[in-house]
Amino acid sequence: MDLLIKPHVFNAKLVVPASKSHTIRRLIMAALTDSVSHIKRPLFSLDTQSCITACRVLGAEISEDYNGEERLTELKVQGQKYGSKDDSKRFIDAGNSGTTLFFAIAAAALLSQPVTFTGDRQIAGRSAGPLLDALVDLGVKVSSKNGCVPITVCGPLKGGRVNLPCMTSQYLSALLIAAPLAHEHTIIEIDIPLLNEKPYVEMTLAYQQIQGLYNDAVSDSKIITNADYSYFRIQGGNVYLPINGPVPGDFSSAVFPAAAAVISGGKTILLGLDPNDTQGDKVFFEYLLQMGCEVQWEQRDNDWQVTVFRNKPLQAGVFDLNAAPDLLPIMAVLGAFAVGETKLCNVAHARIKETDRIAVMAKELQKLFTQNTDFCCEEKPDGLIICGIGKDPAMAGFGDIEINLDGRGDHRVVMALACAALGLPAGTTVAISGAEAADATYPGFSELFGALRYIDAT
Repeated sequence: MDLLIKPHVFNAKLVVPASKSHTIRRLIMAALTDSVSHIKRPLFSLDTQSCITACRVLGAEISEDYNGEERLTELKVQGQKYGSKDDSKRFIDAGNSGTTLFFAIAAAALLSQPVTFTGDRQIAGRSAGPLLDALVDLGVKVSSKNGCVPITVCGPLKGGRVNLPCMTSQYLSALLIAAPLAHEHTIIEIDIPLLNEKPYVEMTLAYQQIQGLYNDAVSDSKIITNADYSYFRIQGGNVYLPINGPVPGDFSSAVFPAAAAVISGGKTILLGLDPNDTQGDKVFFEYLLQMGCEVQWEQRDNDWQVTVFRNKPLQAGVFDLNAAPDLLPIMAVLGAFAVGETKLCNVAHARIKETDRIAVMAKELQKLFTQNTDFCCEEKPDGLIICGIGKDPAMAGFGDIEINLDGRGDHRVVMALACAALGLPAGTTVAISGAEAADATYPGFSELFGALRYIDAT
């Protein structure tokens, strides 16, 4: 399915979708309790549905409450600790959700029965190898296709010391969620020689702190780590308390309407974000400030809103994206419209997301600006160097043409390219393939951008 976009000024006031990272963590942990959790205002998306399916296979009973607009308002999760009542339900389709795949693999390793994982075409190319190797060293039986699905795991998880390089932090978060529930007297030690996406580990630890399992100021904490998170010691025999309350807004989704405004010369007011949240992608708003944009946070009645716009051309800069690799697609787009040379660096792990986002963004931006001699984009092993067009978006012109881009079925690539399309001259039409991928994390995205979705009949 294609997304058809015509350039226009983007102005909006909206509530951002709930955080995928928070929603999936809450679902998995709620499924591993032996009590009832009430997760309010979760993300309503394909990735959420994949996680719900996984949790049901793990033994949880989940009811979904919707409002009159058929939007998900609450998930009621009756956990079954970590044992499925129906041993015949041992197959989990993670869909397109890598977070669900990795977290559910570790959760399934608590079981004494085998669980087999599958997923879509993109998931089939995403390796869980380091996580699976660690599980093997912890006594779990594992089979896979070179670290990829189909993957089968059969526990139970046992004690020991493992080495876990984390090109993606999801490997470590998966073990941090599962390991405290291993059998009593079990001790798991984890050496981490490489850790990317550190803020997402901090998010997981924040949940463990709520659970009373982690306190960096207490020597007898059930989870002990050092300052740089290169070592963890986790004590088993614990139980999870219910996971209740509303899910925070998603900074990873908020970046797109924010970027759309500054690219097109409009203004966006975003509701539902908390600047004190642990999400790594909140750094995006600091990057906007660095690029010369206006970012105004305001608290009203315990709720926050942030207003984003610009009064001058975007300025290039150097951005280390190691802690926030999901920002690479949209930062590449901002760099394309900036004055000067933008460097996106230390983010080689962006190559192992839904797509190789470094290679994809380099190729698609070259297509977008193929007739603009001021633009260039150089691919590096760990990022991109982008020479922006150095003009106001309204002056970016290269004639009334139609441009066809390939979103590669990657939700963040699709949404980033949609933002870029807004900054082109009037009369230009941009068609982006794989538009349905945006539904993984941002349902209603195409409607928000005033885009036409259609099935190409050719």
